[in-house]
Amino acid sequence: MRKTPLILLSALAGAAVTLLVVQPHSLLIGSSAKAASSSDTYKDLNLFGDVFERVRADYVDKPNDKKLIESAINGMLTGLDPHSSYMDPNSFRDMQVQTRGEFGGLGIEVTMENGLIKVVAPIDDTPAAKAGVQANDIITMLDNESVQGMTLNQAVDKMRGPVNSKIKLTIIRKGADKPIVLTITRDIIHVKSVRSHAEGSDVGYIRITQFNEQTGDGLKGAISDLKAKLGADKIKGYILDLRNNPGGLLDQAIMVANDFLNKGEIVSTRGRNADETQRFDARPNGDLTGGKPLIVLINGGSASASEIVAGALQDHKRATLIGTRSFGKGSVQTIIPLGADNGALRLTTARYYTPSGRSIQAKGIVPDIRVLEEVPVALKGETDTKGEASLPGHLAATGHEEEGSQSYVPPDEKNDKALQEAIDLLRGTATNAAFPPNPKTPIPN
Repeated sequence: MRKTPLILLSALAGAAVTLLVVQPHSLLIGSSAKAASSSDTYKDLNLFGDVFERVRADYVDKPNDKKLIESAINGMLTGLDPHSSYMDPNSFRDMQVQTRGEFGGLGIEVTMENGLIKVVAPIDDTPAAKAGVQANDIITMLDNESVQGMTLNQAVDKMRGPVNSKIKLTIIRKGADKPIVLTITRDIIHVKSVRSHAEGSDVGYIRITQFNEQTGDGLKGAISDLKAKLGADKIKGYILDLRNNPGGLLDQAIMVANDFLNKGEIVSTRGRNADETQRFDARPNGDLTGGKPLIVLINGGSASASEIVAGALQDHKRATLIGTRSFGKGSVQTIIPLGADNGALRLTTARYYTPSGRSIQAKGIVPDIRVLEEVPVALKGETDTKGEASLPGHLAATGHEEEGSQSYVPPDEKNDKALQEAIDLLRGTATNAAFPPNPKTPIPN
């Protein structure tokens, strides 16, 4: 019996979360290729076998056969695009744990850049955040071992470990005169993906940090709590903050979008073959807010699942988007288990499209109202993300590509220009032609 695939979305190649589909079946090799093409392929496979045997026989030190094969597989996959890779059994188990919203480690979201580990963001209230790790930090060494030559999965695996064990990170930070060395004690990372509070007596604020298995229920609880605290009839509107949210589970992104929609398409995915197209629609009467005004905050760190939600709400004119252009990851990865103790493939298998048919791959989502934050002098130049279009080997966009935007979020709400703009619009103390959304206004691009 075929099980429902597990789908995740993220801009991070092998980090905490990625847009994935977990398939319960083994990887099958098709037989429809032409005979001549098959012959050439088998010749190339013979070449691989010759190289493998030569390395086994003549390399200066006796290599580990399993590691050789894993490295070859990973090289093949990483040569496809930034988000395809091989997960060894440990990494596969870790991925499954992470999607549940609880895992052991440092609490740090990372990606690979120029052979080094770059911090996307530390997760709130985790050992990494408490130790002072910052977004855009470059990690060069882990326990005195250089990360050069490691895959992203290997580096992530090394940063994980038993609770209460320690690891030393050597960090290069722009503006620092010398490398920064931090010793961090690992802990169980409980990722509370939804946080909320009242802004005054009339605005509900909800922040989603990533899309894990708790996100849908967390959002429902947040909306319910805000209604109880403020009174449903007194709420002037809601703010949904998706800034620096790297993504997560697709089904949770669909649930989140559905909680603000009553009908219509949320997202579609399209693979290489026409019969692989899937469309996900909102449930009737799904809007838990009763149609209250909604503003969504996005920036250069809003990626994948975040872009699914923002794109759906923007296309349906359900929300006004404020901030800066999003990351631009518009692809789907399928997790294909390879059997007991063999790990899994993370393979890019489709692109996704917003309800209006937009592909945001290597483009991102343009907000309806662009707001730039005031960045402290010490952080100038460090708070912009380069976006999907800057990643080597990324899937090409349809048409013009766009690279990155500002991703800085002021720690003090009083200095958060995007947030304050949203509050003022909801309260009516400020006006803008983009709020409330006008169904006749074209979608910005």
